[in-house]
Amino acid sequence: MPVTVKTFATWGEAAAALSSERDARYLGGGTLVMRALNEGDVSVATVVRATDRALTHLDVTGSRITLGAGVTFARILSERELGFLHPVAGSIGGPAVRNMGTVGGNLFAPAPFGDFTVALLALDATVALQGGYGARDTPIEEFLAGRGRMPAGLVLSVSFQRPSSAEAFRYRKIARIKPKGGSVVTLAAHVASSGGRAIGVRIALGAMAATAVRAKGAERALEGRALDAANIDAAVAAVTEGTSPSDDSLASAWYRREVVGVHLRRLLNGQP
Repeated sequence: MPVTVKTFATWGEAAAALSSERDARYLGGGTLVMRALNEGDVSVATVVRATDRALTHLDVTGSRITLGAGVTFARILSERELGFLHPVAGSIGGPAVRNMGTVGGNLFAPAPFGDFTVALLALDATVALQGGYGARDTPIEEFLAGRGRMPAGLVLSVSFQRPSSAEAFRYRKIARIKPKGGSVVTLAAHVASSGGRAIGVRIALGAMAATAVRAKGAERALEGRALDAANIDAAVAAVTEGTSPSDDSLASAWYRREVVGVHLRRLLNGQP
């Protein structure tokens, strides 16, 4: 089946094309769309591209960080101000994937992929969208929940508050093929501290549902409490609440449920 490629100079034109053509897909780095085309996905008849440099804009100097949807993981690894995200970006694929894969594209990666999105969920990111309905900012949790149902549009950027300290953001990926394999389980957490108590706790999990999800039971077990053994035990006991992992070639759903608590404990204890 022939595929039409349309390239636009501005993100506005690209967003309009996506909104007007039901069988159009946006091509950023191509790690998802080109794979689908190569595998014979006949639902894609039009590929939309944009050369607008605004999509690769970075703002990393202030307390709120903005990453353009077209920013690659290799670019993130080159930015000193984004050092807390280097373990995340470095865990995604090999050099070729990191050179092409983008922040915006990762939002659409199916489990067991989408590790960067897990980190963004833990950081309570906001997704800037442009479509036929106009422009809007959407909390990432809402975006992920409605990802397959929302009107077609273009992701412009994601933004989030810089972690309050180097220790506040934590990330851990379990993969059978390191460093570039699909995830058995991915965990990210933002745990700030005030007066010896955890505040603003957000724990996100990858490969534990169709999209990245928050471990809200574990969050409740820690919020406002000391990060001690007893409270970590309570968080571990609650971490699988609301999850629905699948069986795949990397791990069974049973195995994922069994090991996610082990790795949450290690993450919260700061173990390598």
